[in-house]
Amino acid sequence: MLGQILVTKQTGPQGKLVSKVYLCQKLSLVNEMYFAITLDRKTAGPLIIACSKGGISIEDLAEKLPDMIIKVPIDVFKGITDEDAAKVVDGLAPKGADRNQSIEQVKSLYKLFRDSDCTLLEINPIAETADNQLVAADAKLNFDDNAAYCQKEIFALRDTTQEDPREVAAAKADLNYIGLDGEIGCMVNGAGLAMATMDIIKLHGVLLPIFSM
Repeated sequence: MLGQILVTKQTGPQGKLVSKVYLCQKLSLVNEMYFAITLDRKTAGPLIIACSKGGISIEDLAEKLPDMIIKVPIDVFKGITDEDAAKVVDGLAPKGADRNQSIEQVKSLYKLFRDSDCTLLEINPIAETADNQLVAADAKLNFDDNAAYCQKEIFALRDTTQEDPREVAAAKADLNYIGLDGEIGCMVNGAGLAMATMDIIKLHGVLLPIFSM
């Protein structure tokens, strides 16, 4: 695997070069669930998403099992309550894990999200082991770049070799830059003309990453 290009939904078709492989303890899992905390624009605060089925992407879950996904908004001023955490545990529906212990684990995960200035904390799967313990079998965390000054220990772990070199260079100059694929930028007057122009360009086999009106 080392030195190979890994292609996933997250990397895009170009993939990423594998420079490190992490080893972890083998777990005996008997039940896999989905858990995430993200920032919700509608409520202007954290939102916990839970599902009793895990191990697959949230996009696939939303498409195949939309009724099984529960969402619990958290009041950013009050923080997570026992009632909030209980709703999440009910959504996870663990089969053998202790309910009270699971509630405390959900509260601890929210504390981690808050104290670490996360924009996303996703555990997929959050799972039960054979001895009825609730564990984070796989996790993904995103952090607010604006918190780099107060989360120095976390940001010291940043591996810029896995990032777009254009974005890295811009960051060194204190600039925000979002790398885009494609070859043409299109500035158009009017949405109808913009869409027609994009369609024509695409018809001729050229990727148009962005247009501006």
